[in-house]
Formats: sequence, C-alpha cells, structure tokens
Amino acid sequence: MTKSIRIPLEEADILSLKAGDRVLLSGTVYTARDAAHKRMYEQLQKGEALPFDLSNQAIYYVGPTPAKPGQVIGSAGPTTSSRMDTYTPALLDKGLSAMIGKGYRSKEVKQSMIKNKAIYFGAIGGSAALISRSITAVEMIAYEDLGTEAIRRLTIKDFPAIVINDAHGNDLYVEGVEKYRHI
Repeated sequence: MTKSIRIPLEEADILSLKAGDRVLLSGTVYTARDAAHKRMYEQLQKGEALPFDLSNQAIYYVGPTPAKPGQVIGSAGPTTSSRMDTYTPALLDKGLSAMIGKGYRSKEVKQSMIKNKAIYFGAIGGSAALISRSITAVEMIAYEDLGTEAIRRLTIKDFPAIVINDAHGNDLYVEGVEKYRHI
C-alpha cells in the first residue's frame, strides 16, 4: 500500500511512517546539495538567519538540470545523501523534518533524526526525467551563484519515494540485509 503524504509534515505523520513504507509526497520541498548545505551551516555558525525557515520542512538533495522549453524543470534525480551528513544534524536541530535523497546516512544523522523526530525518504536514482514529472512549480530562493546547487522551492505532486530511515531508528537498508542474510 502506498501512503499519500503532505509536506510540510506534521509530527503525527512522521511518527506514523515506518522504514519500508512507500509514499507519494505532495506539497513544498526545498532543494539543497553540498555547497548550499555548507553555506547554510556556516550561516548558522555565525548566528545568521537562513534563507528559509527550516521548521517542518523537507530538503530534496538534487541539482536539477535547466528546464527545456515547455517544462517546469529539467531532470531532477536524487544525489547521494551522505555528502550532506556533516551538516545535517545542525539543520535537524533547527527544525528540518525530512530529507529526500539516495544512499545510506551516517550514525550521527540517524541519531539526530530520532532526537528531532525526522525522516529520510529515498528517491529512485536513475529516474530523474520521470521524477521531474512530479514537480509542478519551481522558484529560486537563495544562492543563485551556485547554479544547479542553488536553493529552490519546488511544488511537488505524487512524488514517489520510500521511507529509508524513520523517526524510531529503523533503517530499511539494514533491515533488508538482515532479512536475506539467513536465506
């Protein structure tokens, strides 16, 4: 069964989701990759305001390609999430509630997710053109000088994802390996 989830997320929604749940996400997400994460982290360290309020928000780890004529956005597939792990706990402490990307997360990020009641969704790598069909609007928010790594606000509808790490400490990647280890 696939669950329809609205973003920004409510705490009850986050707590109801379990590793392995398939979801269709709709609402608003922000894009940010390595360079944007580093810049946000540095702003936090200096006590400066961030370009958007992280409270209950979701960040999609993506650097979309430019839109072709008649499209809202170009290809928009997930990037490897572990590259943001150094900066993620600080963002979670400021209210970030969800992340979308691909790949494993560090022990520190998973512990911070439990502490902050946050969730990590996996998007399917290699399907960037298909994922972009779920994006209905794009707006530049900050760091335009970073090009594809700038922060954008995306409006998404029925964006397919799977819960990889839930707010209870479950990890689909670990559970999947354990499930098949004894076969």
